[in-house]
Amino acid sequence: TADLWSIYSKPVPANGRELWTLFLQSCCITAVIGGLFYNWMFVSLQYSWHLSIAMTISFSLLLLLTLFLVHPARCVFSMIMPMLGTKQGRKLLLSTCTMIVVVNITPNIISNIKTILQVIKCICKNSSESLLNSTALLGTASWEFGDAIQENVNSINFGSPMNGHFQFSLLKNSSFPYQQMQLAGEKIGKDFMAVEVLVKDSVRVGNKLVAGFSMLYLCFESTWYLKNYLTNLRFDNFYITRKLELLAVDRKAAHLLVGPSKNLIRPRGLKLSREEVMLCLVQAMLLTVALMLMLVVVAMDHFAFSVADTAVRKAAQFSVVPVTLSIKYKVSAGAKIGILPFLSKLLQIPSEELPLQDFERSYHYYLTFSSAHCSISPPTPPNPSVLLAVGLLFCILYTTVFLQTYAHRLCRKIAGSFFESWEEKRALYLYKKLSRRHKEE
Repeated sequence: TADLWSIYSKPVPANGRELWTLFLQSCCITAVIGGLFYNWMFVSLQYSWHLSIAMTISFSLLLLLTLFLVHPARCVFSMIMPMLGTKQGRKLLLSTCTMIVVVNITPNIISNIKTILQVIKCICKNSSESLLNSTALLGTASWEFGDAIQENVNSINFGSPMNGHFQFSLLKNSSFPYQQMQLAGEKIGKDFMAVEVLVKDSVRVGNKLVAGFSMLYLCFESTWYLKNYLTNLRFDNFYITRKLELLAVDRKAAHLLVGPSKNLIRPRGLKLSREEVMLCLVQAMLLTVALMLMLVVVAMDHFAFSVADTAVRKAAQFSVVPVTLSIKYKVSAGAKIGILPFLSKLLQIPSEELPLQDFERSYHYYLTFSSAHCSISPPTPPNPSVLLAVGLLFCILYTTVFLQTYAHRLCRKIAGSFFESWEEKRALYLYKKLSRRHKEE
């Protein structure tokens, strides 16, 4: 492994065997990265398969030539891998996680909301039709009640004949309310479809922009680090490296590296400085905010399913409601009716008692709120695999928060292995700096 890395990090291969080894290494790396790139383009960013293949082939050929021919580019590319464990890598994972949530959870929420609307539409349709059909019952009740009144009027036998029946108007066009509800349901469905398409398109475009920017920034950050490493001896130069230890031993100054020092860190150690710990905690807090937002969307998915499932079950139980219409008409017993009562008293004509009949009847009807003819799609339960994928991604994200310091140290080690002569100069600069500080103390 050390020999393969030595060949890979050399500026120029020493012989033909190293040249072929470097070419095979470049081919293997290109094949792996090309496969990951295609999966990222097609699955995560959801580009079409032919565009993903074309971009993957072009990217792979360019990467192969770059790795095989350009030594600094190999160093930059090698540092990109550890950089994935830093802030920009977390942005890529967050964009992937957001895409998984939007593509899988948002349609599920909208589907369950559509189920709830279908239940409401079914209840409104059946209840309106049932209410319209109940007008026939009201017509029958009014007619029988009118007969009773007519009999009482006829028993009086005074004046011109009267029709005691009620004129009850029935709504003949029972399809009109249903048509209005159908139009309203279609409009609501179109609005939901438009919102779903808008959310998907917006998140998809935003995810592509974030992913593209993050990849470009990864390349820029690695290039910027290498540029500063090669031009500034003070840049990221506070590690007790192997070359610094050998230099201190050769010059009999090993005491410079002994004892606790807040300014020196061993790159292979697990110790984190206070600044590194605070940075990790801040990044973890920001990541927790993103996790809370994801959990809100997941909770909305479970809530929408619970409401839809309850609505479907309750609608089936709340199918028929009995309704009773009671009419009670009572005439006071012993009522006296005569011709012009004041004349009857004046002329002393006796009034006759008329037998008037009471009316009391009950009419029963059943209001229907749902039926088996309603087309209601079953509620869609949340997909547990999506929640598992999101959980695993956030576990990786939290891991990268605390591994970003070691990833940064690995970047420095990679740069030192590609440019060993410059690493010796940096070790010498740090040794002189420690020597001056020791003499001043």
